[in-house]
Amino acid sequence: MYWYQYLLFMLPAYLFVLIIRTVLKSTVSKYSAVNTGINGMTAARLVLSLGGASGVPVNQVRGDLTDNYDPASNTIFLSETVYDKYSVAAVGIAAHEAGHALQYHENYAPARIRQASVKICNIGSRFSIPLMILGFILSFKPLVIAGIVSFMLVVAFQLITLPVEFNASRRAITVLSDSGRFTAEEIKGVRKVLNAAAMTYVGSLAVSALQLVYYITRFKGR
Repeated sequence: MYWYQYLLFMLPAYLFVLIIRTVLKSTVSKYSAVNTGINGMTAARLVLSLGGASGVPVNQVRGDLTDNYDPASNTIFLSETVYDKYSVAAVGIAAHEAGHALQYHENYAPARIRQASVKICNIGSRFSIPLMILGFILSFKPLVIAGIVSFMLVVAFQLITLPVEFNASRRAITVLSDSGRFTAEEIKGVRKVLNAAAMTYVGSLAVSALQLVYYITRFKGR
């Protein structure tokens, strides 16, 4: 019964995420077929150079959409579908990761806060649900409260992530636009790809926030 109530409660958020993922897949697919003058690796190097962080390595990593910037090694990793692809989608994705590198180069506070909270968030993500389940089974409120507080850390982390992701995209679009290497239509395509990608973080936050409301409601209703 509880699972039935949970699914009904969460249905709007899950539908929202499904729509976001569908739009992202469609947008990336569309702009992966639109060729441009430089590939993903070159786009990342361009953003880094114009942003004053030319020393950041740009390496290739296996997989699809496995692109990321690693603050620990100060390295950008671009997937096989981005690194050497001459498409608007590849340029946008690569430039976004370079935007993250610029954040750390300039000591952008939200990015530093997010990185510092990763370990705490991982603990909350790992133990929140088991603590709540055990607490509900044993009817032991302190365990449920501990689980809810742990899950709050996950939501807080996702909330911190939003400005970091949007800022990285904004930096990428600004640098690409100012470089004079791209047409207005290409920049428009990059913006659409990055906006669609950024919305996935909004969707994840929406799901987690609604889950938190559900857990708190369950706790108060017992």
